[in-house]
Amino acid sequence: MQTLKVKEQAQRLIDELPDDATWDDLMHRIYVRQAIDAGLADSRNGRVVSHDEAKRRLGLTEPQV
Repeated sequence: MQTLKVKEQAQRLIDELPDDATWDDLMHRIYVRQAIDAGLADSRNGRVVSHDEAKRRLGLTEPQV
């Protein structure tokens, strides 16, 4: 969907909302979409760490003995 213009992407998000959606619902969908796009861009540009490295950085691994 990256080739679509932002206005077209926003319209698609709006069209997919239920009729009783709130402004918060729309803002949440936009936020999630932007976060996913940013993550995909990071991945394409090599800005990633391995699962084990992420766990280490978050302190979720057992100390090496």
